[in-house]
Amino acid sequence: MNIALWVAQALIALMFIPAGVMKTFQPQKVKATMPWAKDSSTGFIAFIGLSELLGGLGLILPWATDIAPILTPIAAIGIAVIMLFAAVFHARRGEYGSIGMNFIMLALALFVAIMRF
Repeated sequence: MNIALWVAQALIALMFIPAGVMKTFQPQKVKATMPWAKDSSTGFIAFIGLSELLGGLGLILPWATDIAPILTPIAAIGIAVIMLFAAVFHARRGEYGSIGMNFIMLALALFVAIMRF
């Protein structure tokens, strides 16, 4: 089970860390390439990016270093919340193609949160 959890954590982190870096440090590039970002403020995009970046790091570092490992399931819950809000956001905009990946990431994050607690 530990291997499955590490695989799930790595998959989520590989999705969230690069996306978080781009949204945090290059919000104008995000506005140019992602349809939802065109209607969002730069501060909102940077906030989402920072949340994703910290969540992705929080999935890996605390458990791997054994420094405050309780932060890993808490980060997983945070990512699950982000994915839930993202699904609602995209549904309200009629961007239904994005919602599938939101629910996959939500399910993986909940799996990690439940099993790591």
